[in-house]
Amino acid sequence: MTESTPAPETRDYRDTVFLPKTDFPMKAGLPQKEPLILAKWLEGNLEGQIRESRKGRDQFILHDGPPYANGDMHIGHALNHILKDMVVRTQTLKGKDAPYVPGWDCHGLPIEWKVEEQYRKKKLNKDEVPVEEFRAECRAYAQHWVDTQREQLKRLGIGGDWDHPYLTMDYEAEATIVRELLKFAANDMLYRGAKPVMWSPVEKTALAEAEIEYEDIVSTQIDVAFQIIESPIAELIGAHAVIWTTTPWTIPVNQALAYGPEVEYVLASPLLSGGSESAWNIIHAHPLYNGWFDRPVLVAADLVEAFKARVDAALKTIDLSEVGSPRVDFDLDFGPEDRFKGADLAGTIARHPMHALGGFFARPRPFLAGDFVTTDSGTGLVHMSPDHGEDDFDLCKANGIDPVFAVEGDGKYREDWGWLGGQGSVINPKFNAPDGPICTDLRESGGLLAASADYKHSYPHSWRSKAKVIYRCTPQWFVPMDKVMTHIEPKTPREKRWENEGGAINPAEEDLCAAPTLRQAAMQAIDETRFVPEKGRNRISSMVKDRPDWVLSRQRAWGVPITLFVDRKTGVYLNDPAVNDRIVAAVKAGGVDAWSDARAQEYLGEAYDAADYERIVDILDVWFDSGCTHAFVLESGRWPALVRHDGGTHSADLYLEGSDQHRGWFQSSLLESCGTRGQAPYKAVLTHGFTMDSKGLKQSKSVGNTTDPVKVMQTNGADIIRLWALSVDFTEDHRIGDEILKGVADQYRKLRNTFRYLLGALDGFSEEERVTDVAAMPELERYMLSLLADLDTKMAQAVDDFDFNSYTRLLADFCNEDLSAFYFDIRKDVLYCDLGPAAPLGTDTRRAYRSVLDILFHALVRYAAPVLVFTSEEVWGTRYPEAGSVHLLEWPTVDAVWNDATLATKWAGVRTQREAVTEAIEPYRREKTIRSSLEAEVTIPDPTLDPAALEEIFIVSVARAGDALTVTRTENHKCGRCWRHLPEVESDGSLCNRCDTVLDA
Repeated sequence: MTESTPAPETRDYRDTVFLPKTDFPMKAGLPQKEPLILAKWLEGNLEGQIRESRKGRDQFILHDGPPYANGDMHIGHALNHILKDMVVRTQTLKGKDAPYVPGWDCHGLPIEWKVEEQYRKKKLNKDEVPVEEFRAECRAYAQHWVDTQREQLKRLGIGGDWDHPYLTMDYEAEATIVRELLKFAANDMLYRGAKPVMWSPVEKTALAEAEIEYEDIVSTQIDVAFQIIESPIAELIGAHAVIWTTTPWTIPVNQALAYGPEVEYVLASPLLSGGSESAWNIIHAHPLYNGWFDRPVLVAADLVEAFKARVDAALKTIDLSEVGSPRVDFDLDFGPEDRFKGADLAGTIARHPMHALGGFFARPRPFLAGDFVTTDSGTGLVHMSPDHGEDDFDLCKANGIDPVFAVEGDGKYREDWGWLGGQGSVINPKFNAPDGPICTDLRESGGLLAASADYKHSYPHSWRSKAKVIYRCTPQWFVPMDKVMTHIEPKTPREKRWENEGGAINPAEEDLCAAPTLRQAAMQAIDETRFVPEKGRNRISSMVKDRPDWVLSRQRAWGVPITLFVDRKTGVYLNDPAVNDRIVAAVKAGGVDAWSDARAQEYLGEAYDAADYERIVDILDVWFDSGCTHAFVLESGRWPALVRHDGGTHSADLYLEGSDQHRGWFQSSLLESCGTRGQAPYKAVLTHGFTMDSKGLKQSKSVGNTTDPVKVMQTNGADIIRLWALSVDFTEDHRIGDEILKGVADQYRKLRNTFRYLLGALDGFSEEERVTDVAAMPELERYMLSLLADLDTKMAQAVDDFDFNSYTRLLADFCNEDLSAFYFDIRKDVLYCDLGPAAPLGTDTRRAYRSVLDILFHALVRYAAPVLVFTSEEVWGTRYPEAGSVHLLEWPTVDAVWNDATLATKWAGVRTQREAVTEAIEPYRREKTIRSSLEAEVTIPDPTLDPAALEEIFIVSVARAGDALTVTRTENHKCGRCWRHLPEVESDGSLCNRCDTVLDA
């Protein structure tokens, strides 16, 4: 061709190139698509299809811990249910029969409190409304939120038997709870006793530890003088024993003083120094002085300085400005023999600072030895109020001192109490303030040494009302933790225990050979349970090991009643199976309203007179309700899918809740089951942490840093929340926020793009095209199948470990790094250009590639299905619109033989070299010296593969071996079809050998 001859027109080869084609859009549109997919599932009864497809298979039963039917779903609900759904779906994917029956906790104070709030807004008194009417409103309130949360959770893609959830307020459930309670009663595992329990004066009921949260507050701290009137140590008679407390309101109920037997105490005379005579006169006339400086004080030696500082600070509050005098200093003077061991104080008696009131206050206050007394703070002497402290109660009871029940349920002293009767509330800061009635009276009596409203500390509050709680001694019903359960057989029979040579029981095993206590049974059950993470075992063990007896009773209306009749003469509750059966039957037929005075004689029958029995009107702790759900849900047969068909125990395979449930549902379920069945109701327990905001702070509506999952679904879609929940390390506290969700959305787009590529690249794929002999495939395809086999092993292990963070990360990394950034990038040339008239099924390499893509598709869509429940359904339906739901599929068939460690090591080296080449080319791309890697020629030191093979792997024009990694621009011409720069291309726009061959029909 001469310069004057015009160049022939370059042909456009685009019509000869395979371009991926799919109807699967890159733009997800999840908020619009997901409801349509959900509606299709519901219309086609997908849950029923899944159950039918897994009928008779090995079972995996996750028992749903009941969320509370009170308010919209929050992000904690979302995380919890996504994790549960992930468990159920992955077990189903593994071929197991894994039904999910959702449930709700419907009784208890939170709902009752909300209904009462509605009454208060209308200026109505709940106590003036018939109790049946009030309960009906509570039931309606609970049902409303059950229905609301159910729709929100379904929208989140949570699969399950939503048409038949379990509710603790169902009559049958209430009857089951009554039946379980009566099992404790029948086995003599209930007693009524008076002990201090957490009590909410605002809600007027006892609270369980799980209903308590701790907040920092500032309290009034006071030092109070109790004058000693008798003692074996003569020097102490007439001295002031000083106690320190941050609960001034307990002083009116004081009955003794406790000392530490090993603590060293000192007797010291108070001294005032400095100041003028005028200043002294003012102080002597001040109520704070009131003559107490005339007597020595008894305090712990280690706490003298702290005591002095508090009194000195109190004295400095006295205004001396009118006399222009410097402040008076407070000091203590010790004699050489004024030191005593705590044990020497035995037999000492003091009198209450308000003894002049007579009656209760005139009684002597004995000194009692208490091992719990320390010198960490205070004065080393502790005032004892058995009504309002566990240590106080135990020590006083051991010494014959009973509680007096001075504080009523509303937090006020009872009307007939000799000091401040009818006043309170005792937790009101003003009532306890330095100028409040308690401190004022103590000051006037000469008993107040110091008072200041500046003590910062953590204090228990009701997590519902947010109000402070108190310890209050009231008659309650308890389950004993340390009573031998004679109805429970030893875990292993005595004759099967290991024995010593002499035939005696091995001492290490002896406890397990006898009937256990509830505490022992629970501790052994904990040892036999799997905990994920493992630290959960120590957490619940420490709680069960030291917990007090279980307080079952609550003084409310909305809940399951304690259905006991107590003999008015003996105080013993009636234990008659026939009576119990009538009660259970009545509750099953009519719910908790069946427990009424009007029907008492009906239940007692002809054998007993209702006039002789007290009908207990307390209701059960709501944790007992939820602790019984295993009996109702797993054993009743109401849900056939949950009935064990392998003859196994009633225990669920897994309980899954937040870590706070170690003291809540996990523990109440454990105690209830161990108390009635001698074993835990679960084989494994999985716990998750709490969701914090993006800064790691606790989410709070008042702060405005909450993430509403309902709104996220409306804007981003449920699959985005699911991907977030399954990407974080949920075993620890974790974070969520707008920026975090943006990152999750980006991760989602990459996963979606992987499926979009697979769908497009597999367009038209047929069995005729498939390569079945893996050994005949190119090495790159065999390497990718090796990676898939390795991934499959790790994903399966992640399922077994409930390690969903790793599961999701493995899936995302494989799609992004191994496929999109590596395999797809390399093979796109083969995909596009190795198909033509001369190769109607494609070249061998292209056929192998598409065969591997098909394997990858079937594996990845299954792996992704439990995570991206809606997107995976869309992906599957795009390729197989008539094949049914992706969620009916089972774990992919991946041949473990494909996993080739030698091949994997070799190709890891290739990828390292590829990354180095890409990095070396990048500066030339930025400078536009080289616009595409196809224009580059590279030299590679010690290439892992033959350099000619690396040209395809590195996507360059030429690759050759050399001493160092170098990059130059090629002078080879560009193929007009595949755009590769190759030596055989005669001019830009002409064809390379491969393209010429493929097109040669």
